[in-house]
Amino acid sequence: MIARVWHGVTDYERSDEYLAYLNRTGIPDYRATKGNQGVLVLRKMDDTKAHFLLFSFWDSRDAIRGFAGDEIGKARYYPEDKEFLLELEPTVEHYEVLVR
Repeated sequence: MIARVWHGVTDYERSDEYLAYLNRTGIPDYRATKGNQGVLVLRKMDDTKAHFLLFSFWDSRDAIRGFAGDEIGKARYYPEDKEFLLELEPTVEHYEVLVR
């Protein structure tokens, strides 16, 4: 299994709105892609920002291509992401899941 890890930052005040947006866009897309084994959304709040970490779990790198395209190290964004995110980080990380 492969874990795909994405990081994004929003303004503190818009973090709940962004989570709702994720639940309408990226989360259903992860789950609908063949080979997806689930997704975990984490949020860390500070005084002015909210950091989101999304861990999606995949059968293989080929399964990730079904979601991300051929350049699996490149972050995938949706049109409205730029309205929420303070920066569009260009890449994601991939890790082998060794213990579950």
